[in-house]
Amino acid sequence: MAWTDPIDAYCERLGPGFWAEPLNAWTNLAFLLAAILAFRLWRRLDRRAHAECRRRDLASLALVVLVGVIGIGSFLFHTFADRWSVLADVVPIGIFIYAYLALALRRFADLARWKALVATLLFAGASVLVETALEPALGGSAAYAPALLALFGLGGWLVATGRRPGRLVLGAGLVFAVSLTLRTLDGPLCASVPIGTHFLWHILNAATLGLLLLAAVRQGPRPVKRRITP
Repeated sequence: MAWTDPIDAYCERLGPGFWAEPLNAWTNLAFLLAAILAFRLWRRLDRRAHAECRRRDLASLALVVLVGVIGIGSFLFHTFADRWSVLADVVPIGIFIYAYLALALRRFADLARWKALVATLLFAGASVLVETALEPALGGSAAYAPALLALFGLGGWLVATGRRPGRLVLGAGLVFAVSLTLRTLDGPLCASVPIGTHFLWHILNAATLGLLLLAAVRQGPRPVKRRITP
C-alpha cells in the first residue's frame, strides 16, 4: 500500500476528493480555537509571572501549540485521506496524551519527575493491552479508551483529594466520554445519518483539550525550591 493510496474511513467521505469530508475537515477549526483561547490565558499569566519574577510555564505553552498541531494534522487527514496524513493525525494526539499525563502527574499529583515518567511509561504499556482487548467492540475508538480511563481515574482522585484541577480534569473526562461515543457511532449510524457523527467528535474533543489546557495553565509550574545558605 502506497503512502498516497486513498483511505475511506468515515461515513461522510463518499470519494477520494480533497473536500469529500467538509464537516470533518472544517470542524478542526475547533482545535485551533481551543489553542488560541488557551494561549491568550497563558500569555496573560505569563506576563504576571514575569512581573513577579516567577518561572515561565513553557510546558503548558508546548501543550497549547500541540493542540494547534492536532487540528492541522486532523485537517490534513480529512482532506488528503491517505497513509501519510494518518500519521499527521494520530502522532500529535499520541504525543499530547502521554505528555499531558506526565505533566498532570507532576503538576497536579505532586509526583517526583522520575515517578511521573515511570507512571507514564507504565500507562503506555497498559494502553496497548487495553486497546487490544477493546478493539473487537470499539474498533478504532479503542485506541482512545485508555485516555478516557486515565481522565476519570486521575480526575476522580484529584476531586476526592480536594485538589484544584480535579473538576476540570473530571469534566474533560465526561466530555470526552460523549465525544468518544459519537466517534464510535459514526459507522453504525451511517445509514440513518449520512453526514456521520465524526465531526461532533472533533468539536467535543476540542472542548476536552481546551478544559485540559485550562487546568494546566491555571495550575502553573511548581515553584522552585531555593536553598537558603547561611
